[in-house]
Amino acid sequence: MKCPYCAHPESKVVDSRPSDEGTSIRRRRECLECHKRFTTYETMESLPLVVIKKDGSRQTFDKGKVLGGMIRACEKRPVPFSTLEAIASDIEQSLQNDMDREIPSARIGELVMERLKDVDEVAYVRFASVYRQFKDISTFMTELNKLLAEK
Repeated sequence: MKCPYCAHPESKVVDSRPSDEGTSIRRRRECLECHKRFTTYETMESLPLVVIKKDGSRQTFDKGKVLGGMIRACEKRPVPFSTLEAIASDIEQSLQNDMDREIPSARIGELVMERLKDVDEVAYVRFASVYRQFKDISTFMTELNKLLAEK
């Protein structure tokens, strides 16, 4: 690892510990030339997930977009941000664990709705109304009736 102070190419690891809930390793290093210390983080490299949109276009999966959609659905609702972050991380991890590198956006939407239904029913209906593009009140009522029938 190249020293950020003197650019010497060699350093030694002084301390290592897990970071970010075990998803990376934090390493304290000391330069063998100038003896200054610096921190590096080691993370596992993962293959990118590609989302296939409804129009057929493809883009890289962005957990931030999933989180943003859930935040909008949970606006003015008593749902902690940490819960939404955990859901977004779980969905990303679930998709990473699958063998498919290309995921239809419909699958991501279904996973979000499935998780939101357990957390907050109003947020679920809000998300579903945008995701499923309800055209009129009857399709909206159909979804509400399904929700009521499950109870």
